[in-house]
Amino acid sequence: MNARCILLKYGELVLKGANKRRFEKALCDDIALAVQPIGSYKTEYRQSTLSLTMDDDSKTEAAFDALTRVFGIAALSIAYPCEKNMDAIQQTVREAIVPQLAGYRSFKADAKRSDKTFPLTSPEIMHKIGDLIGEWCPALAVDVHDPEIVVMTEIRDTCAYVHAGSTPGARGLPARTSGKGLLLLSGGIDSPVAGYLMAKRGMELSALHFESYPYTSERAREKVIALAKKLCRYTRTLKLSVLSLTELQLELKKAVREEYFTLILRRAMVRLACRFAAERKIPALITGESLGQVASQTLDALRATDLAANRAILRPCIGLDKEEIVTYARKIDTFDTSILPYEDCCTVFVPRHPKLCPDPEKIAAEEEKLDLDALLERAYATLEHLSLREDRLE
Repeated sequence: MNARCILLKYGELVLKGANKRRFEKALCDDIALAVQPIGSYKTEYRQSTLSLTMDDDSKTEAAFDALTRVFGIAALSIAYPCEKNMDAIQQTVREAIVPQLAGYRSFKADAKRSDKTFPLTSPEIMHKIGDLIGEWCPALAVDVHDPEIVVMTEIRDTCAYVHAGSTPGARGLPARTSGKGLLLLSGGIDSPVAGYLMAKRGMELSALHFESYPYTSERAREKVIALAKKLCRYTRTLKLSVLSLTELQLELKKAVREEYFTLILRRAMVRLACRFAAERKIPALITGESLGQVASQTLDALRATDLAANRAILRPCIGLDKEEIVTYARKIDTFDTSILPYEDCCTVFVPRHPKLCPDPEKIAAEEEKLDLDALLERAYATLEHLSLREDRLE
């Protein structure tokens, strides 16, 4: 039997027309970043499907797991290639697929004949393979509507492939195909999800975290680093920078009315983030804000925050409720880290009754009480940089 391979089905990038090659190259680069640390491999692309074969077959499962987190792949399967004749296909199904059917109660045989010179049609292949599996596995029922597992035979240009079951891919667009974004990464549930959602749309991420040591602890920083490393499972690498807001928050607490504290703090954070982004030619900020979730995320408060920015603020979670965001957080394995009880800067000095519908003129009046430019300059001077990969801190 030939070595196994991984069949990768392209997602929406097949619709990119004249730009398709650029997206394909980006996807192949991402595949290399995901698989090369595991081992050597070779690929072959035909008919919107990429076949990847590891030089060491024992590493196929590890490569498969890594590829489930590569954006741009719609679905993937571990497949068994064989010669394009029914004897070889039947033998491969018997030896490689039937053992995988143990424990299932129902199945469906399916087929796709891309090579139209093959003597049997797709329905004929399906029926033949389905009948044989029925003979070999008499306890397994046929269910063409809702089977527990699908046994697929694909007839392609160079060979046939058989596989059982298909795993959904990460979908979306390959990395670095939709520009750059600066993720304002807190220690909460929402911002890692926002970063994931924008990375899924092909955005190259950098991250900026605001801390308030000693009001936030070293464990709070470690928590954010852990979240960034979780995102690295999808982005491969991530540049994380940290700014201290301690002095700024203490001055705000002394000078401004309590109900404006959070809003003015967020406007200051946006100003600092815009400066950081401008220096690195990053055209957009990314936040985890959800409309109406908290007082600082009412429509009026979000507009007041936007007025402090000189570039786009992307809010991919804006229309999601908390349960939907938590579902995403569990999916990308950030939830358990996000709920660790270590506070971030946004939970320090929280006002009892924050302003829900702030007046821009009153915001300006409160900010006039501060030497804001000097405070922002000193905060920016605390900037630290970390480069992250999933497996280590550099």
